[in-house]
Amino acid sequence: PGKKVLIVYAHQEPKSFNGSLLKIAVEELTKQGCSVTVSDLYAMQFEPRATRNDIVGETSQNTPLSKASGLQSPHQFPLFWFSMPAILKGWMDRVLVQGFAYDLSKAYDGGLLQDKLSLFSFTTGGSEEKYAIRGGIRCLLWPMQHGIMHFCGVKVLEPHICYAPKHASEEKRKEMLTAWTQRLKTLWKEEPIDCSPEWYFK
Repeated sequence: PGKKVLIVYAHQEPKSFNGSLLKIAVEELTKQGCSVTVSDLYAMQFEPRATRNDIVGETSQNTPLSKASGLQSPHQFPLFWFSMPAILKGWMDRVLVQGFAYDLSKAYDGGLLQDKLSLFSFTTGGSEEKYAIRGGIRCLLWPMQHGIMHFCGVKVLEPHICYAPKHASEEKRKEMLTAWTQRLKTLWKEEPIDCSPEWYFK
């Protein structure tokens, strides 16, 4: 309670299932007394390309992410081609920069964002069984959760995955939304995953 939360939202359509998950997160976390900021990347027309114009002056500490005192995210997004949307990857490239999120001598458990939590909440186009054919969906999360978040020192919570909501019944979609609401109620009591290879590839 009282924590500052930044939600990074990457979906083009506000009325999408991802939009519903975002709305629930904002409402529930606000009820808990959190101060919630949403970075809606598409609505902001966020520039995902890291260019030479980004490399100017000192690294700023006056950003929504630096001010977030609790959950850095949920990152709310649809899974595109076994990864995050390009606009969200661009946000990672441009925001989680050296000197702010990590340094050459300060990474992983010693990363500069050790006081942050991250949670990847996303939807898929395929069923859970489809992702189990080649080792399970956790393998896909290795570069996102471990290679980016954990590298910067961020503590990573278990991902929240809604499988194939487009192909689910209305009742099943409601169950997914209810499960997300219930998880948010006890989110602050969760322990981070260990981010070891065993978690992803067991």
